[in-house]
Formats: sequence, C-alpha cells, structure tokens
Amino acid sequence: MNRRLFSRLIRSSAPIRINDIGGWTDTWFAGEGRVLNLAVSPRVHVEIKELPLLKKSNKRVRIFVRDFGETIDIDPMQPDYKSHPMLQAAVSSIKFPEDSRLEISVQSQVPAGSAVGSSAAVNVALLGGLARISPETDVSPAEIASLAHKVETEKLGLQCGIQDQICSAWGGVCFIQMHRYPEAQVERIRLETKIAQELENRIALIFLGKSHQSSVLHEKIIASLEKKEAGFAQLKIMGDLAVAARTHLLNQDLEAYGEVMIKNNECQRALHPDLISPEADAVMAVAQKFQAAGWKVNGAGGPGGSLTVLGSEDLEARHDMLLAIEALGQGIRSLPVAFSGAGLEVSVQDLDEST
Repeated sequence: MNRRLFSRLIRSSAPIRINDIGGWTDTWFAGEGRVLNLAVSPRVHVEIKELPLLKKSNKRVRIFVRDFGETIDIDPMQPDYKSHPMLQAAVSSIKFPEDSRLEISVQSQVPAGSAVGSSAAVNVALLGGLARISPETDVSPAEIASLAHKVETEKLGLQCGIQDQICSAWGGVCFIQMHRYPEAQVERIRLETKIAQELENRIALIFLGKSHQSSVLHEKIIASLEKKEAGFAQLKIMGDLAVAARTHLLNQDLEAYGEVMIKNNECQRALHPDLISPEADAVMAVAQKFQAAGWKVNGAGGPGGSLTVLGSEDLEARHDMLLAIEALGQGIRSLPVAFSGAGLEVSVQDLDEST
C-alpha cells in the first residue's frame, strides 16, 4: 500500500520591482497602459512547512513575519484581517488538505514601504508556494500574478495596478501591455549580456529614509484621474515613454534610457508636485552633479519610498555619487540590488512519510 507523503517543506522566492517606466498606467482608472520595469534582488523568501494536524483546530496556520519579529495564528477559512491582512488574505485564497497544518515563514530584505513592490513580491512568493499544496491551483506566472492581484483588489479592496505582481512572477525586464484592465500581455525583454551587465553596474536603488506613506495623496490623484481631469493626459505620455524605454534598451542606448527616466519622473510631478518629495529632489540634485544619466521615483511616488538612479558611465563618479547621497543623512542610503532574471521560483522537499 502506498504511503501518503505528508510532511514537506516548500521554499519559494520572488524578486522586487524597480524603475517602473509607465507606472500609473497599469490601473483601472487608466483603462489601458504600458509599463517597462526591472526585476531585482534581494528577493522575498517564503518557507512553508506542511505538517500533520495533531489535534482539531480552526487556527491551522501559523505565520512567522521575520521582518517584524511577529507571529500570528489564523483560521484560513475565516481570517480576521486584524494583523498582516495581506498574508491572511493570501492564505485564505488557497485550499489545502483539512488534515494538515502550515507553518509559514516570510522574510524580505528591503525596508518596509520602499515602493519597490515588496508587498506584491511577498504575495506572489506566498501564493506560489501555497499553490504547490493545492492541485486545484495553476502555478504559471500569469495565473499566480492574477491571483496575487485579486487578493489585493477583491479580498482587501485596495487600489492596485497590475505591474508589481507581473514583474515578481515573471522576473527579468518586463514590458507589460495592458489593453483592458486587468488583462495584459507580458514580454520579457532579452538584453545582450554586455548591456545587461552595464545596466546592472550603473543602476542604484536609493531608499529615501522613511516608509512610503501617501494613501491620502494617491486617493486625491486617483479621484482626479477618474474624472479625466487635466492630469489624465500624462498617462498617455507615460505609456509612450515605456515603449521608448523598451526601444532604447533593445538598441543598447542607456543614455537615452536615462533621459526617459527623467521625463517619466517629471510626468509624475505633473500629476501632483507632492509625488516627488523634497528628499527625492535632493538625491536627484546629487545625481545630476555627478553626471548620472537618469533618475526616477519608484512606484506611485509621494513621501518616503525610494528612487532609482542610472549612474554615470564613469565608475569613480558613481562611487562619489553614492557617498554624496549617503552624506545627505535623514536615513537616505543606497540599497544593494542585482538583476533577477528569474521570477517566482518554488522548490518542494519531502520531510517524512505518514501512514
């Protein structure tokens, strides 16, 4: 008689997203749009232990949130959403055997609220791991990205574009064409090795000293865009800039790619001046002083978060630029990143057997 493999360890990881050219166009109020972004490490890591259920309990899932030093026990059938609602929503989205319990560990190595899609990366990595427990769930990048988006928009009722989940699930350089929200075609841009290495060497991720906090500001802008007021025209421009960025990368022209970053950044400023914070402007001034090719706030912009800088071709100038940025103080600092050609990755290890 075959024994049922019962205890197993599932490891999953997904990259974060930076330099989202065309961001804001991947939303319901835009209707259609185009985004080009870059998947990078440090990746989000999730470990899931599926273990025998030793005694009857509704709270069959324990989550260790390593970055916050917190542990939560939840009922996957009736999450209360009081603590880490997105994690609870993700767990409640996947059916797993009633005779098992889960111990889940979640860890991200970037500061919370960095505006690099880390929440989406956690969601994708967690759902991708949980999907290996449920034979009912498709584990393709497209399906996991779609499910992660539904967790945020349908279960939690959040305002959410589609680009973060797609980038984490697919990895690499993603060109996203959204013809009708939330449906999209995804093209992974294949860069020549030389240009990919140069881009990686010159890209810098700058944390602006505090977590991204701009929900009130974003709601105000969304209300304006929904009514197709003056700022709505910027969305078309930003979508066109994503196409231009794709072309410049394929043509191996990083200087032109950097110019697109700056133009996109100014489009965001045109949506609302507060989308570009004083801290971001201070970093941009330093970047310009040291002949950086481009710069852009990550994500939707606003107070806190982070900035992507495409530094000079000159190594010494890039080194001096980062030192000058660190000297700004206020917690502003460079976060090491590297390209992540892979998107969601999942491995499964059987731990033992149970009759």
